[in-house]
Amino acid sequence: MQSLSPLDGRYRSQTEALRPYFSEAALFRARLYVEVEYLIALSDLPEVRALPKLSIKQRKALRLIIEKFTEKNAEEIRAIEKKTRHDVKAMEYFLKEKAGKIPGLKKHLEFIHFALTSEDVNNLAYGVLIQGALKEIIRPAIKEVIKDLLKLARQCKGKRMLSFTHGQPATPTTVEKEILVFVERLTYQYDLLIASQGMKGKFGGAVGNYSAHRAAYPEVAWEVFGRKFVKSLGFKSSLQYTTQINPHDDIAEISHLVFRIDTILINLCRDLWMYISRGVFKQKTVAGEVGSSTMPHKVNPIDFENAEGNLGLANALFDHFATKLPISRLQRDLSDSTVQRNIGVAFGYHLLAISSLRKGLGKISLDPAVLKSELAAHPEVRAEAIQTVLRKHGIAGAYEKLKALTRGAKVTDCDLDTFIDSLPIPAGEKKQLKS
Repeated sequence: MQSLSPLDGRYRSQTEALRPYFSEAALFRARLYVEVEYLIALSDLPEVRALPKLSIKQRKALRLIIEKFTEKNAEEIRAIEKKTRHDVKAMEYFLKEKAGKIPGLKKHLEFIHFALTSEDVNNLAYGVLIQGALKEIIRPAIKEVIKDLLKLARQCKGKRMLSFTHGQPATPTTVEKEILVFVERLTYQYDLLIASQGMKGKFGGAVGNYSAHRAAYPEVAWEVFGRKFVKSLGFKSSLQYTTQINPHDDIAEISHLVFRIDTILINLCRDLWMYISRGVFKQKTVAGEVGSSTMPHKVNPIDFENAEGNLGLANALFDHFATKLPISRLQRDLSDSTVQRNIGVAFGYHLLAISSLRKGLGKISLDPAVLKSELAAHPEVRAEAIQTVLRKHGIAGAYEKLKALTRGAKVTDCDLDTFIDSLPIPAGEKKQLKS
């Protein structure tokens, strides 16, 4: 009840799946993972003679620190940070304390965080977490929405519906096609998200040129080592030229992709809201639920409204990530640090919105009677087909004739059929137009 953010309070259960990727404890653990793997990789360099090649037992013991990382460990790191006022340094001290208990490592502890800048660790840690969340949570959730829409489209197959352009009755369409419009749009962006380069790892020291590494071991091909190390963590590629930080173009790319997906979903939520308002879709009633505190009859489309609101919150952050994070003064400024801490918040609102949207999709069903009554109430929408057939037969002023008959007027099917009977076209064409 005391949570500042609803993601950690009211909506905690719906965003729980993201905690292993975006909680502070998850970030601590990811940093430790990078440091441990770096120490192991460093020990494999024959030129680094002061650090013997770690044994299988030593490697396993180091990796167990990560595997058995607990909330208590995270609190220990936080306690150290209160003294250091530096998060990565606190993690380094924690790891040194743990590694010092492993036989044979106590005299080699200074090789933990050797020649690194904090951002060598931070960017790789964030990259590991973001890639994991995309693979395990975000992309599968988007895929499920697409599946839900395909299922809805199949249920609506062959159902004709009055369309609206500019909010006015227009040429009939089918419910299935209108749903498939969103399936196609989402699938295209989803495929781009799958095919994106993902996170790119930065590794290279204080200003990206391995200067400290070279000072200690000039004979090592550090650029080759760096590329190999970054890829060993699961990144597709590493950045060759950087400042102190990853320039965050990777986060910007992902943010833009998710932003577009969210924008399409906002469009979907609003269209479904309108269809429900018209009665095209009915909503299931659930025993015990209340639609309005004063109007007992109400069944409000709250799932789609909640989804729309949370998608907007997510996109406000994704837009900021994409426009702010790639900009850093000279070789580095710290303004990206506090912004990056909110990446999980953006994905949290995104996931929350998808949860609401899918819940709403599961509660709607088509009302064929409303579809028929809407079409019957607007026979004037036949005008497009009639004037196009007249053009086919070369009848001058075809458009203008239909405009004079139907624009702004209330016409009936009988009026249109009478007009068709007066046309100088074959009887078969008249019969087709009347049908």
